[in-house]
Amino acid sequence: MKAAWFESFGPANETIIIGEQDKPAPGVGEVLVKLKTTGVNPSDVKKRAGAFPNLLDGGLVIPHSDGAGTIEAVGEGVDASRIGERVFVYQAQYGRRLGSAAEYVALDSNRAPSLPDEASFAEGACIGIPIMTAHRCVFADGDITGQTIVVTGGAGRVGHYAIQWAKHAGATVIATASNEADREACRQAGADHVVNHRDESWGDAVLACNNGEKIDRVVDVEFGANLPEVLRFIRIGGTIATYSSTQVKEPQLPFVQMMFLDLTLRMVIVYAMPEEAKEQAIADTCELMRAGKLQHRIAHNLPFSEMVQAQELIEQGGFRGCVIVSIDE
Repeated sequence: MKAAWFESFGPANETIIIGEQDKPAPGVGEVLVKLKTTGVNPSDVKKRAGAFPNLLDGGLVIPHSDGAGTIEAVGEGVDASRIGERVFVYQAQYGRRLGSAAEYVALDSNRAPSLPDEASFAEGACIGIPIMTAHRCVFADGDITGQTIVVTGGAGRVGHYAIQWAKHAGATVIATASNEADREACRQAGADHVVNHRDESWGDAVLACNNGEKIDRVVDVEFGANLPEVLRFIRIGGTIATYSSTQVKEPQLPFVQMMFLDLTLRMVIVYAMPEEAKEQAIADTCELMRAGKLQHRIAHNLPFSEMVQAQELIEQGGFRGCVIVSIDE
């Protein structure tokens, strides 16, 4: 089968190899998916760059956790009626070496849920990390109906979906964005208000949008960098749900200040989500997709031969939407 892989850590243009690998066979409880698309996410490029030094101990790695395609075969214990089913895959390269940057992937059948007919394979490759991360950030701590939620970096991959989840659940959403194009993207996703997080004391603008009332929940893309402003506008008993802290990788916490705010600090990564949370995220995603109520933004859909560029785009950033690679060129 056609595949992309790496055997050493380093820049994409020095490590990514495109060629042929053995087609996998589904094991017990597994399905074999013929992939149409693979999605590229920050965790994928961090692994290739060497974030996990032991990753290559077992041999080469086919990267990427997300993707979509059709089940071609099933292993023992899986109903044969699933053959031919359109599915999306997630966690394809979590805790294992062989991910979705290939024509085929064999993985646990639970990691290949049905893809609604209303969704394209490209959209299916957005579901795993971006949509499920956003769902967890918004819903991990209970009902948000009537609450006010701030989504920092609302034009980003996760922020785009977090705005939508919060609005569908009946919350008021204040997003942050640093330029007019990003602000418009937040508004199109459903944000009620948008403020510029590049402005000094942007927390004042957040409070102004909420009539001076403190905020219930923050979905945060840059925890360490944003924390000083967030602490100015979050209410006592509020929650910060964060999935990234790239600018300040090891933030120091003002413990006493946070303690007297009785804050909940939730760290979110899809791989560590409870299974019931994953199942709920999938169910909610499929429901909205069937109803045509979930917007997707695919910034780049590249051919398989441009796998290196796809990974480099994620590292460079500066665009709105997901990066997808089509397996069939």
